[in-house]
This record gives sequence, structure tokens and C-alpha cells, in this order.
Amino acid sequence: MTTLDAAPARPARTRASGGGQPLGGGSALALGLAMIWFSLLVLIPLTAIVISASERGFGGYWDTITAPQTLAAVRLTVGQALFVTAINVVMGTIIAWVLVRDRFFGKRVLDVIIDIPFALPTIVAGLVLLGLYGPDSPLGLDWAYSSKAVFLALAFVTLPFVVRTVQPVLAELEGDVEEAAASLGASKATIVRRIILPSLTPAIAAGAALSFARAIAEYGSLVLLSGNKPFSTEVVSVRVLTFIENGSTSSAAALASLMLLVALVVIVALDLIQRRVSRRG
Repeated sequence: MTTLDAAPARPARTRASGGGQPLGGGSALALGLAMIWFSLLVLIPLTAIVISASERGFGGYWDTITAPQTLAAVRLTVGQALFVTAINVVMGTIIAWVLVRDRFFGKRVLDVIIDIPFALPTIVAGLVLLGLYGPDSPLGLDWAYSSKAVFLALAFVTLPFVVRTVQPVLAELEGDVEEAAASLGASKATIVRRIILPSLTPAIAAGAALSFARAIAEYGSLVLLSGNKPFSTEVVSVRVLTFIENGSTSSAAALASLMLLVALVVIVALDLIQRRVSRRG
């Protein structure tokens, strides 16, 4: 057992949360404007979706979300989103570590390339991926119109989230703490587990939440690449659009509300995990 393992963890000093000062006139105005803006962009649209989803009653809602084609789309979307998010947590953290801690030729170019999925229109991303992994693939990988195509599209558009949330936190970590731990006999694995990982976990969880939320809502990059085949490659966003095109806005709202619930459950689960990891660190 290393000296670091044997030593009790010191609780971090935090500012008391219950002793805040009352809002002044400017702060109250800023808070009011923020809440109005938040309501216009988030609360009111979400409320409208819930109301629209309940127009046909619980029976109509249940029939919509339990339809075989809808369930197939939900399973594919959520399953691939979870898979891509898990990979992003690992690879995104590794990429952030390399960009922050290592020096190599082309580092700045790689740092710029990471942001391409943010800037590139998703329909263009789908066209690029179709050219690389479609029937005429120069790589010899014909993955278009399959579940692999869904994975490729989601992995492409969600790549930067974990990298960009972890990178600034990792850059702010002081190397003196790691050096002190190493001087006390701590192994590299112990330093990562006891010092680095607890500090990075909130950022990793935030990036994972953003990655998952983007993945379950992705549409543009999947239109050309996945083929939108029912029971095979049809994702939730395409299914919602199909409901709208058929004039069934209540069904579209019902499926949208279900995905909203899924997103909330995953976000809460990630928050609980990061809290536990931070405490155990």
C-alpha cells in the first residue's frame, strides 16, 4: 500500500452555500431576464410538447410509443447513443490528455480538426461519410444503410464534446500535486485514481451528457448514410419527422416526450455516477 493510499483524504474547503447575500436591483433584473429567456427557449416549448402528446389521452400515447416500428427506432437510437457515448468518454479523455500533456508535430492542427464536427453542417458530414463508407468506398468498407452507419454518424458528430469539456479542466490541474504524490511513493495508477480522475469526472460526465443528448437527436448526418429503413436503420428523429409528414403531430410529440424522459434519466444517472466517483476519489 502506498503512502497516498494510507493517508486519509482531506475534504476540500467549500464556501458555505446557505450564506448568500440577497439580490440587488441589477442582479434581480438580470435573473428576471435570464428566466424569461430560458422560458421562451426551453420551458414553454417543452410544455407545448407535453400538452400536444396528451391530446389523444394515455391510451393513444401508449399505442404510439409501443408500436413495433417506434420501439425499434427507440432501441436503435438509444443503444447506439449509449455505445457512442461510452466510446467518447474513453477516447475523448485520451485525446484531451494528449493535447494537454504531450508535445508533438501537428498538435495544433489536430486541435483544430477536433472542432470540425461542430462547424460542418450535418448533411455535409453525412455526404462525406457516405463517400468514405458507402458502396464506392475508397477504403473498401461498405457500411452504408446498416447499423454501423448509424454508429459512424453519431460518433462523428459527438466526438468533440468530451474532448472540449475535459481539456480545459486538465489544463488547470497543477502538476505539483502529482509530483508530490509520486514523491510519497504513489504509483501512476494511484495518482490517476486518487488525484486526476476525481478532478476530471465532473467534466467527463458533462461531456458524456452532451454527447448522449446530441446523439439521440441527430438527424442530418443520418439521412444519406443510414437509409432510414424501418426496423433496421430508422432512428427516432426520422420517425418523428414521418409522424409530422403524415399529419400526426400528437404522435410526434409523444415520441419526443419519451426521448426527453430518456435524456433526463441518463443525465441524472451520469450526475450520480460522477458524484460517487468524486467522493470516493
